[in-house]
Amino acid sequence: MLRLKKFWHAWQSRWRFDIGIDLGTANTLVYVKGKGVIINEPSVVAVNKKTGKILAIGTEAKKMVGKTPAHIVATRPLVEGVISDFEVTEQMLTYFINKVRDGRFSSLIKPRVLVGIPSGVTEVEKRAVQEATLSGGAGEAYLIDEPIAAAIGARLPIQEAGGNMIVDIGGGTSEIAVISLGGAVVAKSLRVGGDKMNEDIINYVRENFSLLLGEKTAEDVKVAIGSAYRLDQPIKIAIRGRDLITGLPKEIEVSDSDIRQATQKSVRIIINTIKTVLETTPPELLGDIMRRGVILAGGGSLLRGLDRLIAEQTEMPVKVVDDPLTAVVRGTGIVLEDIDELRSVLIDTYVEDNKPKW
Repeated sequence: MLRLKKFWHAWQSRWRFDIGIDLGTANTLVYVKGKGVIINEPSVVAVNKKTGKILAIGTEAKKMVGKTPAHIVATRPLVEGVISDFEVTEQMLTYFINKVRDGRFSSLIKPRVLVGIPSGVTEVEKRAVQEATLSGGAGEAYLIDEPIAAAIGARLPIQEAGGNMIVDIGGGTSEIAVISLGGAVVAKSLRVGGDKMNEDIINYVRENFSLLLGEKTAEDVKVAIGSAYRLDQPIKIAIRGRDLITGLPKEIEVSDSDIRQATQKSVRIIINTIKTVLETTPPELLGDIMRRGVILAGGGSLLRGLDRLIAEQTEMPVKVVDDPLTAVVRGTGIVLEDIDELRSVLIDTYVEDNKPKW
């Protein structure tokens, strides 16, 4: 029996594959060791409330948002970067893990999975991610702070004795950290991100135009004409919603200045937190940050003029990483490629029986 067990573990080790997951509020990205980023889908699950059955996950579920009958709900199982519905998150992780499996025997092998999580989560929230990952089909679950993963994905020299400042603006949270020697010297986690900006747009249009927008429409408007800094060429767009006075469909035209005014409060919170982090950073590290610049990652960094506004407010150079949407998941991939060397950046590791491996 012991010999058979050793053979089984050796066989699993021989064929085991590693997965990196950026479990985001808005989107989930999956990296497979040796293949790169192969999944980028919305973190949305459609559930039939009558039967409890999962109808769709990811892209197909996102298409259903705002268009379902009463008994079908297209929901996000993560809110502000943390799990709000454990069972649905487990189903979503199972779906993504199974989607990347290949080969005849892959269904018998449980992969090692590295998950990026917000730096401000509690121990209970960490445990929820670990258990959901293991229940979703992982043999081992590793956790890594998202700002650390984003910095690694941006190829910053975080293992050196020098200051590296990363600002990762995601859908549910914004992570701001100064990193040196593989760890965060100063870090702040905000429950403000792209979703809050969508909410700001919905509220602004309702209050100023008496028009009710859906979440998807607000996001489309933000992507199309959203900006944090005055644009050289103004942009306008027509949007449709329900008139709150008549209850009938209505179309209005909004400009980039309207959307900039709508989102300015959330943008201001992010910038003020960046300033707070800089104020509490040891002076020895500030010189490195001034030389290397403040690095922006995450989908929120694509807001037009945000880098320019941060640079103006902080008097520091600001750079947006290449392909900021995938910075975190690329960071998990780099860690997986050399996990023994970069083991120090991991928060914790759990195996199937939930006992720490290290």
